[in-house]
Amino acid sequence: MVRLFFLLLPGLIPSWEFFKAIEPSPRVQWRLFAAPPEDGEGWNEFRPRPQRLSVPTILRRLFWNPRWNDSLYLVSLSERLMLNPTQHSVDEIYDRLNFYVTAPDAVGTEPLNLQFRLIFVRREAEQITESVTYMSEPRAYRGQP
Repeated sequence: MVRLFFLLLPGLIPSWEFFKAIEPSPRVQWRLFAAPPEDGEGWNEFRPRPQRLSVPTILRRLFWNPRWNDSLYLVSLSERLMLNPTQHSVDEIYDRLNFYVTAPDAVGTEPLNLQFRLIFVRREAEQITESVTYMSEPRAYRGQP
């Protein structure tokens, strides 16, 4: 019985040696536009992390957090896109964004385009730097009413 416990212990308590390297994961940013804006304009972070969480929210999220699972799936797609770009990963990211992104109320009659990019945020000494690693081609926004 004790031998069985020691065999199960590595599965119950993961080892940090499991990861070969810990690197920043890509962040997804999106923008909606009718006319193409300049390069650095109009980007929004997809599901920015909250600054603070209450204790009840933290406890609830330990057992029920479908939005975070969906966000992890998006990060996984982004990492896959960086390592081995495939049309499937791009299509899946667009599908998620079309589902969750809502157009602003003051939209004209022109059709909107959706575009996303992947950025890496790094801390270099005292400065935080962002580097764009992937920029998608604009597609028609399907989430319009």
